[in-house]
Amino acid sequence: MLAKVYSGATVGLNGVLIDVEVDIASQGLPAFNIVGLPDKAVEEAKERVRSALKNSGADFPPRRITVNLAPADLPKVGPAFDLPMAVGVLFASEQLPPRDLTQFFFCGELSLDGSLRHTAGVLPLAILAKEKGKSHLFVPKMNAQEASVVRGIKVYPVENLIGLFRHMSGVQEIEPFPTTPFRKLLEKTQIEFDFAEIQGQEHAKRAMEIAAAGSHNVFMKGTPGSGKTMIARAFPGILPELTEDEALEVTKIYSITGNLPEGQSVVRSRPFRSPHHTTSRIGLIGGSSHPLPGEISLAHRGVLFLDEFPEFPRHVLEALRQPMEDGVVTISRAAGTVAYPAQFTLVAAANPCPCGYYGSDTRHCRCLPGQISRYQKRISGPILDRIDIHLDIPQVRIEKLIATNSDSENSKTIQKRVQKARNIQLKRFAKLSSVRRIKSNSEMSTKQTKQFCVLDNTSQILLRQATLQLNLSARSYYKVLKIARTIADLADSRDIISGYVSEALQFRPKTDDLI
Repeated sequence: MLAKVYSGATVGLNGVLIDVEVDIASQGLPAFNIVGLPDKAVEEAKERVRSALKNSGADFPPRRITVNLAPADLPKVGPAFDLPMAVGVLFASEQLPPRDLTQFFFCGELSLDGSLRHTAGVLPLAILAKEKGKSHLFVPKMNAQEASVVRGIKVYPVENLIGLFRHMSGVQEIEPFPTTPFRKLLEKTQIEFDFAEIQGQEHAKRAMEIAAAGSHNVFMKGTPGSGKTMIARAFPGILPELTEDEALEVTKIYSITGNLPEGQSVVRSRPFRSPHHTTSRIGLIGGSSHPLPGEISLAHRGVLFLDEFPEFPRHVLEALRQPMEDGVVTISRAAGTVAYPAQFTLVAAANPCPCGYYGSDTRHCRCLPGQISRYQKRISGPILDRIDIHLDIPQVRIEKLIATNSDSENSKTIQKRVQKARNIQLKRFAKLSSVRRIKSNSEMSTKQTKQFCVLDNTSQILLRQATLQLNLSARSYYKVLKIARTIADLADSRDIISGYVSEALQFRPKTDDLI
């Protein structure tokens, strides 16, 4: 007998409907074959399905069983097809009464005892099930909260095959998992570092506020112990709250990679990723034989912090060029081509030289001129030119460190101003008809920058003179305009005045200084 069950596979961040066809032949030697470009994990499902059915009290037919995963030209990866295969065998062998399965969608990995394990990539499959008109979604119990984010579909938390068998037989139904309002899931989490704890560095904190408001990339250079890492760690605490669609984008990435914490339905706060400088290019950008997201995609709509920036291999840093410009990374392999979003805010930190004390007022640098030059040239000019804000972080004076009374603003106060500026930007870009939805000033194209960053005569003269004097590139010229626009948004100003342009120019080095 033939049975047809519906499941899905993920390609990039999107799901593809998979028809799981199970045929049990009345003649032929006993065998269990899976066709349709299965990978090793799908091939091994034969043993998991056989043992799970037997240990659940069901019969495994001693006949020739053929499972077809259609479409046949799409590679099938992962153990999520275990449950639909087992259900297909139960219906094809007539152990379950015949019924219309066109509204049912199954996914999940089986244990040998018939229980279901946590499965990666359930959220994109839940979205796929809704798009394809499937009203009943059966997932592992540990994934039910994740799948319940999708509204308009009944999510059934399946604990084991026995419970599913009773549900499909009409003996004991599984209660659908209750849905939770999406906004309630995005409750603000506790921040680890507060800007009020950072003594001094007022110029740097102002720059980080501008970076948070406009999603601008930042490069910090300073001596060891000047506070670069702490400033970067406190940066997520002033970022605007995730919107619903942003949270869904980020959660899909974490669901596919299996990084979504167990029992958590969505990513509640903006990601903060801090890979070590020994990270490979594939680890940072993404890839492998079946392409998976890398650190830049895991940092989507959040922060990618690269400490000890010059210590990263040069070919790894050069791979950041295209994602920083386009906000998306396209990975091509023999198995196919996928595109992952990578709209992150880069925060990079570096020492001025190998010993770290070049230009310090308190300690003498021990490096030779050649060593300093080679160290600084590890970061290419094109990478530095793509970074909006450049900061020199000075050593904190002892008077600041021992001060008992600090008037530094806390992160919550700064975050309110950042949120207000970001709301202005969301309103400004809401009516734009573009392929990629723009959420912040840093994402504007050249055409949009000219449209929304109009300068008066005084500001135009100032920017023209600064461009010639600092020898700014065309990319740097437009970055100054974007930063000035963000400063105006923080001031709740419709117009960009010369003062905002002057402040924006403080964060741009001369092109000659870009190594």
